[in-house]
Amino acid sequence: MTRPPYAWPDPDRDYANGAFIADAALFPARWTEMALAFRDGLGARARPDLPYGTGSRQVYDLFEPEGAARGSVLFIHGGYWMAFGRESWSHLAAGPLAHGWRVVMPSYSLAPDASLTQMVQEMAHLTRLIVQDHPGPIIATGHSAGGHLAARLACTDLALPIARTVPISPLSELGPLMATKMNETLRITADEAARESPARLRLAPGISAHIHVGAEERPAFLAQARILSEEWSCPWSAAPGKHHLNVSDALADPESALTNTLLAL
Repeated sequence: MTRPPYAWPDPDRDYANGAFIADAALFPARWTEMALAFRDGLGARARPDLPYGTGSRQVYDLFEPEGAARGSVLFIHGGYWMAFGRESWSHLAAGPLAHGWRVVMPSYSLAPDASLTQMVQEMAHLTRLIVQDHPGPIIATGHSAGGHLAARLACTDLALPIARTVPISPLSELGPLMATKMNETLRITADEAARESPARLRLAPGISAHIHVGAEERPAFLAQARILSEEWSCPWSAAPGKHHLNVSDALADPESALTNTLLAL
């Protein structure tokens, strides 16, 4: 696709999630606490700190269900490609695990030390390792920047053996991010935006997709979700009452609509 990037009037305000969420600063500590408690409770079924490359952040945690796994769910964390790591999200494996799916949660190299292109290649490499080491289909999901990476893995050019992708609040069109102050760190160029925006690329044949977002998110994120669903001709859903910092919480619930959507092969 060759159409120009999308643009909104005030990109910094459009993507300032925390400024519009009460007690936003308290969320990271809660996530970390819940994730640690979950890992501790899983015992030997949690296998942390497995390398998939030589970089200090090229490490993943593996969570196994009881009995033989039906396949693998790859969950990629968010943080605008600049923050967080796998350790804060372990509890979100609870939903897929209850349905018999193993869950892979990686960290990845962050900006400014890595470009978005490098991050995509790291996740593609990990996906190939999952195929090599574990039988069964792969479902790719992730939140925000992780939603971008989960969507990117499903694009035709990478030719990865993914069965399904469910990006959550994905940054699917990178053009608007180029106009934010964040780009002083991200350093997204026009060429990279064209190359790495899932909304400008094709969904690979044979991969099913569903885009999910919180109904109470910033308009820019609602637009990002809708744009990708339209470009890929796939369904999208907006969770009532959910904002950017709690929309992924439903993955911890085996009976949630999000968990069932994720696993709907």
